[in-house]
Amino acid sequence: MKCPNIIQFFIQTAEEGGYIAQAVGFSIYTQGDTLDETVRNIKEATDCHFGKNEAENCFFN
Repeated sequence: MKCPNIIQFFIQTAEEGGYIAQAVGFSIYTQGDTLDETVRNIKEATDCHFGKNEAENCFFN
């Protein structure tokens, strides 16, 4: 699947602590204990969804 130029993520605080993230318009979900970890996990989840080579062309917003 081809990655669009920009993928928007909705990040919110999880009730049990940490953060959860969901891509707008795509079935990409991830979480992390800290905001920095969540952002790293967004990159990893996007790599899994689109494939590592294709995800290199994605920008996150």
